[in-house]
Amino acid sequence: MPIIVNLDVMMARRKISLSDLAEKVEITQANLSILKTGKAKAIRFSTLEKICEILECQPADILEFRPYLY
Repeated sequence: MPIIVNLDVMMARRKISLSDLAEKVEITQANLSILKTGKAKAIRFSTLEKICEILECQPADILEFRPYLY
């Protein structure tokens, strides 16, 4: 998939754990883990907004587009 999720990188930079971020964003650790590992099929803008607010970052810091090279 050409969308890369860099949530783990931003969490490491901000020194926040999965459980702490999940609690602050108000989603389950399981759902946040699915997003963090890049297995999510979608993300709500409201969830992305909360993540960016807590991590003090932009959506582009978390989501990256890498086109397939054919």
